[in-house]
Amino acid sequence: MSNPIGELPQDVLRLLRERADELGLQAEGDESLIEAVLQHDLRVPQPVEQECRRHYDANLDGLRRGDVVEADHILYALTAATPLDALRAHAERRLHDLMAGRADFAELARSESNCPSARLGGNLGQLGREQCVPEFWAELLAHGATGLLPRLVRTRFGLHIVRVHRFEPGSGPPFESVREAIAEHLRERSLLRALRLYAEDLRRQVAA
Repeated sequence: MSNPIGELPQDVLRLLRERADELGLQAEGDESLIEAVLQHDLRVPQPVEQECRRHYDANLDGLRRGDVVEADHILYALTAATPLDALRAHAERRLHDLMAGRADFAELARSESNCPSARLGGNLGQLGREQCVPEFWAELLAHGATGLLPRLVRTRFGLHIVRVHRFEPGSGPPFESVREAIAEHLRERSLLRALRLYAEDLRRQVAA
């Protein structure tokens, strides 16, 4: 867990020290003193089992490991000199041609893709999370099946037409093995939210 006190601005830290004097609190070190103030004044709710479970379910894709994808792509590279609207319109026309069966994927990749995989008909081979930029991998997981993706994929490299040959979802860790880490994350998030509200209240008190 990171130290949320270290994220507070100096004027708030000063107000917290003054609050410690007001409460007559003593502790070894500035950080311990401020923690004592926060423990006295703040009531941070502890995450319950249901909340941890909801977080687990909502973030299972990010926790999952072992996904295997085999895919082809056609890359339309985006550079500073490239007009994005014209490039997108061209790539979308090619995607529609593929979806309608008016073009062959491998031939189109060889003639138009700006990736070294063009000579292989756009074939990227077997992919895992580590072999892809996050935005590309996220689209593969969101599609979650084989076949031609029905929309362009935008990454830092440009626009991609993507076809998935094989999709084997991995598995996530059991809830029990990550429950404590999730609870700690939720506690920290609640504490940071409470600290921000507390800091705003302190500022209002000083300004009044």
